[in-house]
Amino acid sequence: MPYALVIKKQAKKFLENLSKTERIKIVEKIILLGNNPDDPRLDIKKLIAQAFYRLRVGNWRIVFDRNDQIKIISIEKIKSRGDIYK
Repeated sequence: MPYALVIKKQAKKFLENLSKTERIKIVEKIILLGNNPDDPRLDIKKLIAQAFYRLRVGNWRIVFDRNDQIKIISIEKIKSRGDIYK
């Protein structure tokens, strides 16, 4: 059963400002993430300093929280590789 996806306001706003091709790439990965967050094709790592995970899409990073009990993935932030961890 796929996970429900919740995209926070900050991440949604960032997505809206991207070019169409970049936005499509990121949305496709988010959909894959929702279908199976354990998919080995996704480049996911648990962040050490925080309780979040990160998904890599090219030079973009998607920081998300995952609740396996109620099957929800919450997209917290989407930013470039250099800005996401600041």
